[in-house]
Amino acid sequence: MKVVIPLAGKGTRLRPHTHTTPKPLLRVGGQPVMSYILDDLITLGVREGVFITGHLRESVEAYMRTAYPRFIAHFVEQPVQDGTAGAVRLAEPFIDEDVLVIFVDTLFDADLSLAARLPSELAGVIWAKEVEDYQRFGVVVLDDDRNMVRIVEKPKEPISKLANIGLYYIRDWKLLFEGIGHVMRARPGPSGEFYLTDAFQYMIDHGAKIRVEEVQGWYDCGQLETLLDTNRHLLLNGRDHTPRKLGSNVTIVPPVRVADGAWIENSTIGPNVTVEAETEIRNAMLRDTIVGANCVIRNATLHDSMIGDHVRVEGVNGRVNAGDHTDIRV
Repeated sequence: MKVVIPLAGKGTRLRPHTHTTPKPLLRVGGQPVMSYILDDLITLGVREGVFITGHLRESVEAYMRTAYPRFIAHFVEQPVQDGTAGAVRLAEPFIDEDVLVIFVDTLFDADLSLAARLPSELAGVIWAKEVEDYQRFGVVVLDDDRNMVRIVEKPKEPISKLANIGLYYIRDWKLLFEGIGHVMRARPGPSGEFYLTDAFQYMIDHGAKIRVEEVQGWYDCGQLETLLDTNRHLLLNGRDHTPRKLGSNVTIVPPVRVADGAWIENSTIGPNVTVEAETEIRNAMLRDTIVGANCVIRNATLHDSMIGDHVRVEGVNGRVNAGDHTDIRV
């Protein structure tokens, strides 16, 4: 099968970091968000995909060429942000077999190998996660066989608590693109956008059955607070690492991930902290914080913070959200 990954958005909720780094390439747990998904796809046997790009598209293309040189990547720019249906439609010339569609705002614990075991009468799978705050999401309504009936955006009544998480497998790709074409010829939604979920509804209205499966975990990477929560989850589940060589008088409070090449001295690091390579930390206390590469942090106490690359922070006590090449001294 092939994969379509829409990532044209500007990531406004993660500014200032997304001024210089596209959201899928922000690092969490020591590696870019997008890489977790790509690694899972390669394990599954997926070797070709279409990336719908936009904001900072050159960075995405360069990363794929460098980090995944054997992955057959097609890049299509989405010049107009006309919604999820508009994004996936751009991939149509490259799709001639089963397709996964994955939005990389989130990470998930899902068994993607289900696609290879799906009963022949089913046209695809939508993965979902049960949530209590269902009014914030599009929720999937099921029939008695756990097939999709419809998706309702931000319902006022608890008709379902299964949130649509942006992860789909479609076997009947021809009907999918037929549905997308139908959606694009209709009037856009209230926000002026065309929704991929309406194409799924078209498929169902034309006799397709789409199974709904629950994921075990769903971790948001779309805003600072949830990105830090996702970082904590990854550290607790095997992404922690501490180099053998650190300076004197260093206390590590797990879980922590410190890249080889970072230098720490007279400091307490953790819990829930990642530090990238070539960063120097002296006389500091950090918890619940992501620190980029080539930074200098001195005489500081930081919590719930995100620090980009090439940042200098001195004498600060509290919370900092600093993009690349920032200098903060008190």
